[in-house]
Amino acid sequence: MRTKSLKKNKINVVTLGCSKNLYDSEVLMGQLKANGKDVAHEQEGNVVVINTCGFIDNAKEESVNTILDFVQRKEEGSVDKVFVTGCLSERYKPDLEKEIPNVDQYFGTTELPGLLKALGADYKHELIGERLTTTPKNYAYLKIAEGCDRPCSFCAIPLMRGGHKSKPINELVVEAQKLAKNGVKELILIAQDLTYYGLDLYKKRNLAELLQNLVKVDGIEWIRLHYAFPTGFPEDVLDVIREEPKVCNYIDIPLQHINDELLKSMRRGTNHKKTTDLLKKFRAKVPGMAIRTTLIVGYPGETEEHYQELKEWVKEMRFERLGCFTYSHEENTHAYHLEDNVPEEVKMQRANEIMEIQSQISWELNQEKIGKTFRCVIDRKEGNHFVGRTEFDSPDVDNEVLIDASEYYLKTGDFAQIEITDAADFDLFGKPVNA
Repeated sequence: MRTKSLKKNKINVVTLGCSKNLYDSEVLMGQLKANGKDVAHEQEGNVVVINTCGFIDNAKEESVNTILDFVQRKEEGSVDKVFVTGCLSERYKPDLEKEIPNVDQYFGTTELPGLLKALGADYKHELIGERLTTTPKNYAYLKIAEGCDRPCSFCAIPLMRGGHKSKPINELVVEAQKLAKNGVKELILIAQDLTYYGLDLYKKRNLAELLQNLVKVDGIEWIRLHYAFPTGFPEDVLDVIREEPKVCNYIDIPLQHINDELLKSMRRGTNHKKTTDLLKKFRAKVPGMAIRTTLIVGYPGETEEHYQELKEWVKEMRFERLGCFTYSHEENTHAYHLEDNVPEEVKMQRANEIMEIQSQISWELNQEKIGKTFRCVIDRKEGNHFVGRTEFDSPDVDNEVLIDASEYYLKTGDFAQIEITDAADFDLFGKPVNA
């Protein structure tokens, strides 16, 4: 029988899934650090906390494989304890406890105090806005709400995250001020649905007022909006985007599909015409805005005709940024009783075709940027390049601006005026102005 290691406990937090999960991990690490614990993100440690994702099949598989990997390490003696939290644990806790019993304890998405207790720490209520950020110093995610009230047929998030709960404006401003004090210059606002913000607390959609408060925070230079919902979009937000220099001319609005029949089955509360009209309004009110969307192909009942309508619409709308996913048949969702009748190879073929179309659109839009100068934030140095972004690009998912590090020196975390000298499908190349 192996002996337990005598070294001081170091807690390794491993994050899977989306930026909302990353935010939760940062809050957990902030609490642990305030309790005097030795904590790190995705480094070696003898105590492991896995923050799982349970959104779609691939994410669930990655989460399960990660748990099995650390359980194996526990059995071999290189890890002493393994705790599991997050969406997969919230959704499948009884199954996981039965199938992978060697995990020390499983916790759901709302059980942070219990997880802290298991790690020998106390939950500190006074730590509003205190986090141990894991992103590059110049940007951070700001989660403005938890959960979702939308009834989308394909989505399991309400099962894992519960109903929509907005955070009060004053708390978010305090959190933004603390981030700015630590050198953060860009806030990326996240929630399951930004546009629902405030309905529960203020009895109205209050995203515009939140933005007007956040732009007053000294040190914050960019504010970016992620995960808006098309139905009931609060149009006063467009006025704030247009009028406030700190709010990036950018929005991430997952639209999923455009065919009326499928949108109805998806329970999206909109249709082809309303969606197209909304996007035209975006572009009319905020000229030059970058719109990012995500689409689902292979939803139950998607015919070749439905798919062709989607394809033609993608060509027509010329989104600045677009991602495409294949439908995942999720138990306990409204769509689960429908027959998952589009073959996997057809789903993949459709997704690849959409992304090929988008690649061409992106290339054409990028060619138009050659010779123009953009204010860019420099995120990091990688190999022989400094890697930056324009206000039209979010980290990890969008275009990057590459600057030759052998020829020019730039300071990471700073803003610089960059002239675009060349462009590919998803990357821009540039040089500093006056360099």
